[in-house]
Amino acid sequence: MVKSNEEKIRIYQLVKEILIIGGGAMGSAFTFPCIDNKNKVIITEPYNKVFIKNLSSNNKYHSSLKKNLPSKLKYKKYSTNLLKKKYDLVVVALSLSGIKFISEEFKQSKIKSPVLILTKGLKYDRKKEKIYTISEDIKKNIKNINISVLKGPCLAKELSNKKQTSVVVANKNIKTAKNICKMISTKYYITETSKDIIGIEICSAIKNIYSMIIGAGDSLNMSSSLFKKSINEMIYITKYFKGKIETALGLAGVGDLYVSAAGGRNSKMGGYLGQGYTFNNAKRKFMPNETVEGEQLAREIAPFILKKIQQKKIPLMTKLIKSIIYNKKLILN
Repeated sequence: MVKSNEEKIRIYQLVKEILIIGGGAMGSAFTFPCIDNKNKVIITEPYNKVFIKNLSSNNKYHSSLKKNLPSKLKYKKYSTNLLKKKYDLVVVALSLSGIKFISEEFKQSKIKSPVLILTKGLKYDRKKEKIYTISEDIKKNIKNINISVLKGPCLAKELSNKKQTSVVVANKNIKTAKNICKMISTKYYITETSKDIIGIEICSAIKNIYSMIIGAGDSLNMSSSLFKKSINEMIYITKYFKGKIETALGLAGVGDLYVSAAGGRNSKMGGYLGQGYTFNNAKRKFMPNETVEGEQLAREIAPFILKKIQQKKIPLMTKLIKSIIYNKKLILN
């Protein structure tokens, strides 16, 4: 049956256009639910030559995910002009080190599109002696930008294989969060909403530190005890930064902590620390080419944590941070 022009226009208007910035494992995996929900999806990569080669190839075979990306996915070479177009959603899936770059690009392009941040981490401003979440860091120089954040227990390879995954989308305007959920949700990609942006971002970052601590347990019994104590500290830190307790107990907190502690680079490094290696020795001997997000975060926030927060309130985080920055053995007893 031939569709009328009015029907074609109506269908076209229902199709949402999503730009994903970041061709790494998570950004590329995120294309699967976006495309399965019948969106027009464009992906771009600013600087990683390997991912640029992956995305620009005919079959779009991704070397990290070890699979072809959706055939309907469109790749475009990155430029500032790409951001000047109005999209239904711009997704940031860069590493933490790329946030300063994309923030400057957003400012230069005078971005008008709503933004969704997948990147996890925190920034420390040494002059102001203040910790900023990623959304806060971007908003410092771009006041009117509409930013939502997406966090939760999501392994990129599992998402790309369409394994059931649950995440939370946060925005102070819950209607905005719900609209994004409608855009990206599928039967296997299940979304929740929250207004607690600060709590969501804090929890999704610090869980990398606590997954290292849990990994340092010398038995399941000890790791279980460390898991419980880690949750208590996460609740305290979340409240300290004006986040909600239920956030720490939700997908971005306990949920993400469980996935990270069960496996992954942070937990793996924690295992070596638990065996008595210092961080530098373990990194050099066992993980020379792997990024350990918990270590990067520990170094970033150490000046604030060790100076501003009572150490008796967060003894596990304090011990982990000191063991890394002073390259000392981690003793949790």
